[in-house]
Amino acid sequence: MPPVSIYCSPERYVQGAGATAALGEQMALLKMRGPVLIVAERGREFVPRDEWAATLGPAGYEFFFHGFNGECSQQEIDAIAAQIKARACGAVVGSGGGKTIDAARAAAYLAGAEFVSMPTAASCDAPCSALSVVYTESGAFSKYMRYPRHPTLVVVDTAVVARGPKRLLVAGLGDALATWYEARTVAEARADNFFGGKPTVTGTGLALLCRDILVADGAEAAAAMDTHSVTPALERVVEANTLLSGLGFESGGLCVAHACHNGLTCLEATHRYLHGEKVAFGLCTQMVLEGRPREETDTVLTFCEKVGLPTTLAEVGVDSGDADAVMQVAERTCQKGETSHNEPFEVTARMVADAIAAADRLGTLHRDKAWP
Repeated sequence: MPPVSIYCSPERYVQGAGATAALGEQMALLKMRGPVLIVAERGREFVPRDEWAATLGPAGYEFFFHGFNGECSQQEIDAIAAQIKARACGAVVGSGGGKTIDAARAAAYLAGAEFVSMPTAASCDAPCSALSVVYTESGAFSKYMRYPRHPTLVVVDTAVVARGPKRLLVAGLGDALATWYEARTVAEARADNFFGGKPTVTGTGLALLCRDILVADGAEAAAAMDTHSVTPALERVVEANTLLSGLGFESGGLCVAHACHNGLTCLEATHRYLHGEKVAFGLCTQMVLEGRPREETDTVLTFCEKVGLPTTLAEVGVDSGDADAVMQVAERTCQKGETSHNEPFEVTARMVADAIAAADRLGTLHRDKAWP
């Protein structure tokens, strides 16, 4: 393929307080066929069953439930796909966090069904993407699954998001904050985005808009979660975490921040930390590795501290004194095919290990207001 630029996105995006009620109508407008399999985390149904009936019933959709087991593993994906085929479902709704949505999306693709993404938290940029992050049963990163089409429909009910844990929104801030810094590096390197093409100005521009919204409204949106309030700031940040970050990371491209996240998952102690929390520390590592100006690094560290994101290894469960563990993370970060190689220079495990150690120290100094 010639060196063309590529931009892709979901067919339709719907957001707002009470948006669940619009699901059936929107699916009908898009001529999606039933029955519908709803994949939601077992024992944690953020949308009551009567609300599903109220929106899907009048639109003529029969629906069934599958309880997600909590891990987006190949085994769980295959189990969901079997349910889709057994019930001859024409559409799948993934309702939950990033892993629930990723597993449902993968299963829908394997079974030949259309996919509707309904995140119940703004915790990551998975809902709008055309890929799934697959893990082992024990929670270590395994692979990316990529698809030729994005979700047909994305519906984000901000009233449901506001009812959820604040930590999930804050983790989403970490995932979304990295979007601009990674997309910028990919653009500078003229590396490929997730579609195998060069980044478009649109994709990179959306990544920058995402960063600007987070810096302006992130702390206020996080505060709104304390009272489970849907505010204009929360609406803007949910859109940034979900739509802008999703479009920006795919069409703009990923780099060291997400590769470092993948590296961190090889340590079992990091598994209790959320995706965006590990990406936030990965971003700190990327800033050091790239030698970015102090004022830029200060912006990242200040934002992370303000909203409660990790800036040190200890905050993602890693002993900074364990050189072997740090090197293990670094080696996985630099694995062949990883996005760390989108840098405009060669990246080695030794370089990444040094950047991780330096970022950890810098995070400590900045937090203690001792950065010279």
